[in-house]
Amino acid sequence: MKQVLTKSSEETRELARQFACSLKRGDCVALVGSLGAGKTEFTRGIADVFNCAEQLTSPTFTILNIYDGERSGERFSIHHFDWYRLDSPEELYNIGFEEYLYGDGVSIIEWADKFPDLVPKTAKRVELIRSSETERLITFEQTFPLR
Repeated sequence: MKQVLTKSSEETRELARQFACSLKRGDCVALVGSLGAGKTEFTRGIADVFNCAEQLTSPTFTILNIYDGERSGERFSIHHFDWYRLDSPEELYNIGFEEYLYGDGVSIIEWADKFPDLVPKTAKRVELIRSSETERLITFEQTFPLR
């Protein structure tokens, strides 16, 4: 387990960029945290690494946004889920979510703790806690190399 305290949204994004360098095709990132904890900001940092940050918006009303990205000349599809407004797992089954989660892109799930049984067992879990107006305590279940 690794914990990092970031002191600004830019530091949160930079930490996410470093984390994203360890991601590979087929990986899933499960983000957990309350409203305003920085889940979407963290996702923006991941999107930076895959060169699709300009496309990124919070998918709260659409459940899933798909972004075309690339890293080191290799094309990647980023699947950005937001489970906040979902009431039941059936809503995910209706959009064929498994095709995305178990595909060859990189999947990011905000509010992954809402339906933990649907999160792939291999998902990289990241918890974000709002410590103050600008600070976030970010906990990674597994370690990854920091720059």
